[in-house]
Order: sequence, then C-alpha cells, then structure tokens
Amino acid sequence: MTMAGNLRKVTGLSTVGGLRKMARLARRRTRVDLSHPARSPLGSSVVSCVSYQDGARAPVGGDLTDTVERVRKSGQGFVWLGLHEPTNEEFAGVAELFDLHPLAVEDAVEAHQRPKVERYGETLFAVFKTVCYVEHDQLTATSEVVDTGEIMVFVGRDFVISVRHGRHGSLGPLREELESDSAQLAKGPSAVLHAIADHVVDEYLNVLEAVQADIDQVEMDVFTQSGARADPGRIYQLKRELLELKRAVVPLGRPLLDLADRPMRVVDTQIQAYFRDVSDHLIRATEQIAAFDELLNSILQAHLAQVTVAQNEDMRKITAWAAIVAVPTMVCGVYGMNFDHMPELHWRYGYGMVIGVISVACLVLYRGFRRNGWL
Repeated sequence: MTMAGNLRKVTGLSTVGGLRKMARLARRRTRVDLSHPARSPLGSSVVSCVSYQDGARAPVGGDLTDTVERVRKSGQGFVWLGLHEPTNEEFAGVAELFDLHPLAVEDAVEAHQRPKVERYGETLFAVFKTVCYVEHDQLTATSEVVDTGEIMVFVGRDFVISVRHGRHGSLGPLREELESDSAQLAKGPSAVLHAIADHVVDEYLNVLEAVQADIDQVEMDVFTQSGARADPGRIYQLKRELLELKRAVVPLGRPLLDLADRPMRVVDTQIQAYFRDVSDHLIRATEQIAAFDELLNSILQAHLAQVTVAQNEDMRKITAWAAIVAVPTMVCGVYGMNFDHMPELHWRYGYGMVIGVISVACLVLYRGFRRNGWL
C-alpha cells in the first residue's frame, strides 16, 4: 500500500486530478473503520484518526469526511488526525476538508521550520522541534549525539491535525496518556496542543540530562593526568550538537508565551495556565543549554592550557639536556682542534682529568635542573 493509498483510505479523497475533482470522488470514497487507532508503519502517511466527545473516544463509523461532518453537526467533540511525512498530493485532500491555509500547508509538508505559532483565521498552526538522544558506546569526534525532527500541529474549533517529520517523536504513547485523563481531554483541541508542547519540552530536559553525562565524561578525561592528550574533537562535537539543540529550544520561548498570555479563540482559557508551566520548563532547558555551552568553553580552554603547559615542560626538559650535553661538546670541541701547541696536550693524566671535569660539570647541572623542576 502506498502512502497516497493510505490517505485515500482515510479521507476518501483522490490525489489525481487535483482539488477540482474532490466533490465527484467523495461519492466514491473508500470506507475505513476508525474505531481502532492502530498506528501505521513509518512508511505510511496516515498514522491514526480518532474522534473524541466529552473527553472519551467517540463511536465512529465511515470515513474521515463522515466523522468530521458528524462532529460539526453535533457541535461537540473534535477529530484528531495524525500524519507522518505526507506529500503535497496526500495532504491536498486534508487541507481542503479542514480549510487550511496554503502557507501553513506548505510549511507542514516541507518541514525544516523554526518553532513558531501562527494564526490563520480560526486555525492555529504551531511548529515544534523534537529532539532525541542518540545512544553511543563511546563519544568520538564524529558521534551523533542529538537527532532532531519536527511536529506541526493544526488546531481548529473541532479538529487537531498533527504532522510529524523525523524518525522519532511518536505521539502514540501521548495519545494513550491523554485518553486516560478524560477531564483534560474534554477541554478540547487546545488540550491536545498543550500535551504535545509539554511532551516536546519534557523531552528537551531528558536529552539535556543525557548530554550532561557526556560532558561530565569529557571533563573527567580532560582533568586526568593525561588530559593534554585528550581528543579536543569530542569537545567540538558536543558544542556542535549543543548548538543543534539550542536551535530547537530557544526559538520556542516566544510562541509559548503567546499561547500562555495572548487570548486565542481556539485555546481554552483554562489551558493557557498550563502553557505557562510549559514555558517555565522551557526556560529551565534554555538555561541548562547556556550553562553547558559555558562549561564546554571552560573545558576547552582548560584543555588548551594543559597542552601549553605540557609543551612548556617538554621544552624545559629539552633545554636542560641541551645545556648538559653542551659541556662535553665544548670540551671535546676545544681538544679536537688541530693545533700543534696546546696546553697539557701531552700531559699523562690529561684524559682522566678532562673526563672527571666533564662528569662533575654535567652532574652539577643535572642536580640544578632537577632541583628547579626542569628534569
């Protein structure tokens, strides 16, 4: 089954011929049972489609169009449609059914957006960057530490559409958790938006906790006796991964404050207080990222200082040995001259005396350098 085929099963809308044929094809749409929200493999665009009423899963029948019409006719409940990396053709039917703005649809399909919250008429469009810690046996200069993805959420009066990009960030467990709290779910689509935002921000904190373990290991390696030989590439790699995490976390601050403080028709007033709590958690994550960045800078500076000290010690040792070796070199250089008339040239004890003087001079120099810490 292709991705387009999966979406046609749920929406009953064909991708051939464009939106002009939607009305005709709606009469021939394929029915699908929505009572079992089985999550499709990642190769399928439609992950799940469920309707809720009074905080509980509503009995459903027919396809997505019938479900939406039934919800709108009753004036109660909402529909939650989950998609994974849909194409433009696959998303066209959904965009028409829910009257989504073309700019928001383009952002949802193309991805690679900054975290933001935008209003298009009666619809709220939110973008969240998801992060995931990549497990590794040993941190190297090329290790991938943080993997990022995206979740786009369309929120209307009676619908929630979540579009996920990336290999992680599944909302299946979140859906099950929400369904266990019917009182919260009864507050409508904005409750789902809050749950997604809270889930994403909590994952930021979990990833930061794992990254801290890597930073602690690098710090321990740098401040050991062989710290000067530690690989600085690991520090740079952590800084790069931390920058990727920063790009996901920091821009979300303003959108969360807007959701918490600015009145929006699709956001329940009781839910706004929950967004303030999510904003507090995000501030904590932002502060941790800044602290980790400063710590990595300090670790890098300490490593460079250790390398400089080690080089200075090597240079002192080389200089000390060069000074010691200079004594016999000088004496031998003098007596190696080819002059006929040199003092003590034919002295019986001259050889022993010269060797003794050289030895004593070298020993004195060695003890002096050793006492001063050069050797």
